Amino acid sequence: MSVQLSPLHPHHDGSPLHVSNAAPALGETVSVRLRVPADAAAADGSPIGPLAWVGTRSNPNREPRFAEASVVETTDGWAWWQAEVEVENPVHGYRWLLVGADGRQHWLNQLGLSATETRDRDDFRLVAHEPAPAWAASSILYQVFPDRFGRSSAADARPAPDWAFPAEWGDPQRLDPPYRSSQFYGGDLDGVREKLDHLESLGVDLLYLTPVFPARSNHRYDASTFDHVDELLGGDDALVRLVEAAHARGIRVIGDLTSNHSGDAHEWFRAAQADPAASERSFYFFRDAEHGGGYESWLGVPSLPKFDWSSAELRRRFIEGPDSVVAKYLQAPFGLDGWRIDVANMTGRLGGADLNAAVRQTIRRTMLDVNPDTILLGESTNDAASDFQGDAWHGAMSYTPFTRPLWSWLLEPGSPGGGGIGFALGRVPTFTGGEFVATHLRFAAEFPWRTRAATMNALDTHDTPRFATHARPGTVPVALGLAATLPGIPVVWAGDEFGLTGEDGEASRTPMPWGSEGSPEVAPVLETYRALLRLRREHPVLATGGIRWLAVGDDTVAFVRESTDASVLVFAARAGATSSFDAAALGSATAADVATALYGDGRLAASEGLVHLESDGPSFTAWLLPGVASPVW
Repeated sequence: MSVQLSPLHPHHDGSPLHVSNAAPALGETVSVRLRVPADAAAADGSPIGPLAWVGTRSNPNREPRFAEASVVETTDGWAWWQAEVEVENPVHGYRWLLVGADGRQHWLNQLGLSATETRDRDDFRLVAHEPAPAWAASSILYQVFPDRFGRSSAADARPAPDWAFPAEWGDPQRLDPPYRSSQFYGGDLDGVREKLDHLESLGVDLLYLTPVFPARSNHRYDASTFDHVDELLGGDDALVRLVEAAHARGIRVIGDLTSNHSGDAHEWFRAAQADPAASERSFYFFRDAEHGGGYESWLGVPSLPKFDWSSAELRRRFIEGPDSVVAKYLQAPFGLDGWRIDVANMTGRLGGADLNAAVRQTIRRTMLDVNPDTILLGESTNDAASDFQGDAWHGAMSYTPFTRPLWSWLLEPGSPGGGGIGFALGRVPTFTGGEFVATHLRFAAEFPWRTRAATMNALDTHDTPRFATHARPGTVPVALGLAATLPGIPVVWAGDEFGLTGEDGEASRTPMPWGSEGSPEVAPVLETYRALLRLRREHPVLATGGIRWLAVGDDTVAFVRESTDASVLVFAARAGATSSFDAAALGSATAADVATALYGDGRLAASEGLVHLESDGPSFTAWLLPGVASPVW
C-alpha cells in the first residue's frame, strides 16, 4: 500500500527553532517564528498563494490582541516570519493567522491548519510559571514496583507481615482474592540497588519507585504512615543507600505519593476514627448520621479513605513547608529528585469542592523552596489538559495523548484493555495510522509545549496490561521507537525489556526474571530496548527538537524531529507499506540525499522531488539528517 500526504504547510511549535524563550517572566516579550514554504498548502491542500498579512492572535485577559509578523529570513525555500508576543498572563495563548491575497484566512494552532477560526484551548502557549528542571525532557524513565523487582539477602531475615501471603521469587502469581494485593514476594530497596547495573545498561537516568511507605498491601498505595520508609523494604537507610548509589551513576530517583487518600490503617485516619475531636478528623470526609455515616473513599474502596484538603493542618503536615512529607524526602539524607503524584486528577475534588489547583500549587511551591531542581509528575488517566497548564505539574502520567491511541494502532483488533488504562467497556478500538495521529494531537494540543516535553510516553504501567500481551506481531520495536522519538519522556515499566506479558495491571506486576537475560527469548528484546533508548540518548533533538508530521497512512506514520544541530526522520510501520512525500518537506530538497541510517531496516529513496519510505513488514526506522538552517535569535 502506498500513501502520500502533502506536508508543505506553514509550521510552528514550541521548540527553540520557533520560540526564543520557553521560560519567560510575566510581562516579558518573546519572539515567535512561523516557517512558511514557498508552495504552502492550505488545510484542504489547495495553494495558499501570496500572503497579504501574517501575525499572531493572542487573547490576554480574554480580549483578542494581534501582533503583525515580518519575514526575517528565507532559507531553502522557506520564509521565516517573526512576531513579538508579550506574555500578559501566566499562561498566554496565541495562534497564527495568515491572510492570503485572495482574502482567505488560514489559522494555525497546535492541531494544525484550519480555514475557520479556532478554539483558545488549542492555542500555542507561553508559560510564565517556573519551568521543569532542565534535565526533565531528556530523561529516560524506568518504573519499579519494589515488591517485584529485586530481593536482597537481607530480606530473608524479615518476617512477612500479618496481611501477607508469602511467596518465593519463582512462584506463580495468584490473582484471585485475597491474594491479589496481598501476595508478598519480599522485594526491597537494596534489591533495587543491586540491579542498578541493569538500569545503566539500558541508558536509564530516572528511576520511579511506586510507594515505599508502610502499608497493608504489596502495592503500598494504602499507606499507614508517611513518617518513614517501610522496614520490609529496608527502612529509611535503604532508601538513602539506593538514592546515593543511583546518583553516583547519574540516575535520579523519584518517589510516589498518594495525595488523594491514605490507607485505613494510617495513623491519621485511626486517630480521626478514635476521637471526633481530634485534629486529624478534619483530614478526611466523614458523613454524619443523617447522611448515612461512614466516610468518603477512593471509588468506594473502604481501605482508601479520601483526604479533605480544606484542612489547614493536613496541608501543613503533608504538603506545605520544609517540615512536610513532600519536603522531607527531597532533603538530606534522602535526596529524592521529585514526586509522581497518584490519582492527581481526583485530588481535592469531591462533589462541589475543587481544591485541586491549590493542592498541586502548594506541593510545587514547597518543592521550589526545598529543591527547585526536582520534577513533579501527576497521574491523570483521562483528558488532563485543564490541570496541566504549567502552574504545578511539569508533566502528566496520562494515557490519552500516547498510550491509548498507540494501543489502538498497534494491538491486535479486539484486544482487551483491562486495568487502569480506561478504555470504554474494556475493549481497545482499532485505529488507522491517521486516527492514531489525530487522537495523539487532539490531546497533546491542549498542553503547553514544555508540559508535553515532560509528559510520560508509557507503553504500559503497573496499572495496565503489558503492551506485549496483545501486540500485533513485530510491533514492540515500533511502539518503543515511537515512545523514544515523540515529544515526551520514554517510560520502561520494569519487565517489559524481558518480554513479559500480563492481562491486567495486577498480572503485569510480575517478579523480574533475573538470570534469563541471555536466553533466546529475552536477549533480542533486551537488545531492542538498549538500542532504541540509546538512539534517544545519543540524539538530543529527540528530547528537545520540534516535530513535523510528514506522511500518515493506515499502516505507517512518518515525522521529523528538528533542531539547528541535527534532525531525525522517523518512519514507523505496523505492516509492509510505502510512504511518499515532497522532498522539500525535510527543510531542504537535498536533505534526503545525505540521510544516515540510525536504526531499523526501512528503506529511503529520493527521486523526482519525492522521498519514498518503504518497509516489508512491521518496522521502526530512523535516519539522521542535517540540522535546520534558521535565523539566529
